Amino acid sequence: MSTSVQVEAPVERKYGGVGRCKCSFWFAVAHDILGVLIMMVGVFGGLAIHDLFIYAGAIVIFLSLIWWVFWYSGNIEVPPEELEDDVGLIKPRNKGLSRVMRRVSDQFSSGIRNSLRKNVASTRECSAGKRPRNTEALSLFTIYDSSMSSSSKQLVRETLSI
Repeated sequence: MSTSVQVEAPVERKYGGVGRCKCSFWFAVAHDILGVLIMMVGVFGGLAIHDLFIYAGAIVIFLSLIWWVFWYSGNIEVPPEELEDDVGLIKPRNKGLSRVMRRVSDQFSSGIRNSLRKNVASTRECSAGKRPRNTEALSLFTIYDSSMSSSSKQLVRETLSI
C-alpha cells in the first residue's frame, strides 16, 4: 500500500514594470533627479560657489549607481534547474568533468598550502636559532667607515650569517 505524492513545479511570479526591487529602483531614480537638480543649480544658478554644486551633483549621480546595481542584481532571473548545484544535487551529465576539475583544484590549492606551511616552518626555525633545512647560508657584509666608532682610519668589514 503506497501513496503517491505529486509535487508541482514552483510557479515563479512575473513582475511587471520595474521588477522585484522597487525600492532600489526608486532610490536610484531619486538620486539621479536630485543629482541633476544640484548640478543644474551649479551651472545656471549664478552662485559664487557654482563649482561646489556641480561637483556635488556629479557625486550624487555617481552614488546612484549603487542603487542601480542593487536593482539590476535583484532582478536577475535564475532558472530552478541551475539552482540544483547550490544544494548539492550534482547533475549526472557534468559529473565526470566536475570531478576532474575538483581534483585539479584540490591538488593546486594543497600545493600552495603545503608550500606556505614549509615557508612558515623555516621562518619559525630561523627565529628559534636553528638553521633551516635544505637552505644555503647567506652572508651579509657591511662595510662602514670605522672613524666614527674608533680612532683608526680603516674600513671594517663585518659578516652576518643567516
